[in-house]
Amino acid sequence: MTETTKSPQYSKPSDAELRERLTPEQYRVTQHEGTERAFTGEYWDYDGDGIYVDVVSGEPLFSSADKYDAGCGWPSFTRPIQNSTLTENTDYKISYARTEVRSSGADSHLGHVFPDGPQDQGGLRYCINSASLRFVPAERLEAEGYGEYRQLFS
Repeated sequence: MTETTKSPQYSKPSDAELRERLTPEQYRVTQHEGTERAFTGEYWDYDGDGIYVDVVSGEPLFSSADKYDAGCGWPSFTRPIQNSTLTENTDYKISYARTEVRSSGADSHLGHVFPDGPQDQGGLRYCINSASLRFVPAERLEAEGYGEYRQLFS
């Protein structure tokens, strides 16, 4: 994982624009800390090569190279593409504390990170809502402005 500085190009659009552009589920999850039902999201079992970006801002978040089947019903990753793309907060919305994960640029709610991931890859499981993500296939990275991430799939 690489460190970079936060890019102003990945900022949060106005609420009116978000309501127009996002589906009701995407809006609920990203703007109101929602959680989609397990095994219902578009990417929970998707296995194509590419990157997952914030559905709100387009900020690159996760690589399919770091995605794995955790059996939980949500897309799970061992690490973000860059540490700086995520912020973490303690979430007390259920009976125990969890670590919420948000995008740095648009402050979108993404999901949670748990310390039960593959030990040989750092031991973390980023459990992320499909509704907070957009998948960019490896063959479309250049065309969609993410050419710098092509190296992840060569």
